[in-house]
Amino acid sequence: MDYAVACDHAGFPAKSQVVGLLESLGHKVVDLGTHSTDPVDYPDYAAAAGEAVLDGRVQRAVILCGSGLGAAVAANKLPGIRAAVCHDTYSAHQGVEHDDINVLCLGARVIGPCTIDEVVRTFAAAEFQREERYIRRLDKIKALEKHRS
Repeated sequence: MDYAVACDHAGFPAKSQVVGLLESLGHKVVDLGTHSTDPVDYPDYAAAAGEAVLDGRVQRAVILCGSGLGAAVAANKLPGIRAAVCHDTYSAHQGVEHDDINVLCLGARVIGPCTIDEVVRTFAAAEFQREERYIRRLDKIKALEKHRS
């Protein structure tokens, strides 16, 4: 699977870990920045990651910021993006399996390197479970996106 990885300055210290892990798992990774701890605005990087998913360059993305929250809010403004903050393995697999999340958001100031590894591994291994109830719910989410378009 192909992944985009993006971060703001707060997420930058953990970005190389995520890129390296995904590559070690056999995934192709597109690094969308940022490339230093110089202050930047997380919505720009969340948008870049979301656009990479939407235009088909990648199937999923991982975005890191200080808390993960701002990145998730920003990414979810793009119709077709289902971003979630996951700081535990249950949320990481359940979010993909039941809700078909395509963007994982992590708070680099909230969780440590071991937890980041566990969550990213779990997210990468999870697959959407195409049960009727999950498809029905996903269709309702898609309808909500169209409601205000």
